[in-house]
Amino acid sequence: MHETIENSFPSPLVLPAPIPLVEHPAAVYLASLSPGSRTSMRYALDAIARVLTDNSCDAMTLNWAALRYKHTAAVRAAFSQKYAPAYVNKLLSALRRVLKEALRLELIDAVDFSRAVDIQNVKASKQLRGRILTQEEIAALMQVCFDDPTPAGYRDAALIAILRGCGVRRSELVNLNLSDLDLNTGAVFVRHGKGGKDRTVYLPDSGLAVVSDWLSLRGNEDEPLLCQINKSGRIVRQRLTSQAVLFILLKRGQLIGVANFSAHDFRRTFISELLDNGEDISTVQRLAGHANTNQTARYDRRGEETKRRAVQKLSIPVRQKNL
Repeated sequence: MHETIENSFPSPLVLPAPIPLVEHPAAVYLASLSPGSRTSMRYALDAIARVLTDNSCDAMTLNWAALRYKHTAAVRAAFSQKYAPAYVNKLLSALRRVLKEALRLELIDAVDFSRAVDIQNVKASKQLRGRILTQEEIAALMQVCFDDPTPAGYRDAALIAILRGCGVRRSELVNLNLSDLDLNTGAVFVRHGKGGKDRTVYLPDSGLAVVSDWLSLRGNEDEPLLCQINKSGRIVRQRLTSQAVLFILLKRGQLIGVANFSAHDFRRTFISELLDNGEDISTVQRLAGHANTNQTARYDRRGEETKRRAVQKLSIPVRQKNL
């Protein structure tokens, strides 16, 4: 149950009657998102609506155009007391985007809009989240799959190979179809990534061999590249869920004693290693599907040793000692 900001906010915050979805700022904003983001952002908007109206509104019944600076500032204050900065900033981003749609729909004037969105993000801790996986950990995860002769072993090896070799997000991984993979070049076409953007990434030859082994069992029919496997070990042509990917990695990690890692850590490892290998950050940005290089830099987990090695390349004359 969310705390309310004030129990005395006036009724203009509640829509007096339903409005068409094409004229509803929250509906227009949610429609612009990828299916994977839509659910989480709808939840965020519902949370904002509840805290503003003593739980009497959700995202679709709140009158977003009636929000003013006092409301948005109060939302920031209320949530920053209870949640981590990253989550609060996610809420504030959604709030700004909905108000932007209200401005475009001519439901709020420019002055009220500019004041309402003039709220600062909550400063996050400088402690970086996640980690990179070592080569030994990745090798052990792959080997435990190779040692499993069942279809699940072949599928899970392919799953890890794609995470490790392409740096895709979980939602992107489970949405891949066989037709998205070019077995000749290793190109993997990622459809509707974050922000609804498509991109092409490339699976290394070693990863392509692992995926090809899985396909020899799976068959050549299109649709989900990574399928479900039932309790009897039979391949079922149904798409994995993002949650299933977590369970698969947890299971394989427990078998070899590797804990405290996530699917996203493969992505951090992918980005960090490419940067460490000297690839320019713009290329890595495009492979990762980031909007800008600043996002890519936040995934860099190479640590102090990389900085130490970098400065060793600088040449400084030294004093010649007399023999």
